[in-house]
Amino acid sequence: VLTSSVAGLAGLGAPIAGSLGYTVAKHGVVGLMRSAANAYAQHNIRVNSVHPTGVATPMIMNEFTITRIKENPKGSALSANLLPVPYVESEDVTNAVLWLVSSKARHVTGVTLPVDAGHTVM
Repeated sequence: VLTSSVAGLAGLGAPIAGSLGYTVAKHGVVGLMRSAANAYAQHNIRVNSVHPTGVATPMIMNEFTITRIKENPKGSALSANLLPVPYVESEDVTNAVLWLVSSKARHVTGVTLPVDAGHTVM
């Protein structure tokens, strides 16, 4: 199971430091996952990716990011969650990964699984 981001499912790049490169890298994870799923399925190896919205980790919960969100709350990537939560917990992502590696998902391969509070709903 590879970990990407909602940025790997949608073009979320903004003209701020690192944002465009972050989005490119997360899309690359999807390409890697799909290529690996195709290459290894014949060996009964499953390959998937998870795509969380903002997660309550130091990447989001730090002074710099919190200040940027307060300065522009409607322009924040976190403001795009459909469910009324500003971010998800790391446990939410862990639970998705545990399901993907369990026998309950034994026939699931090559999927991008959002853990995103509805962020990527189109």
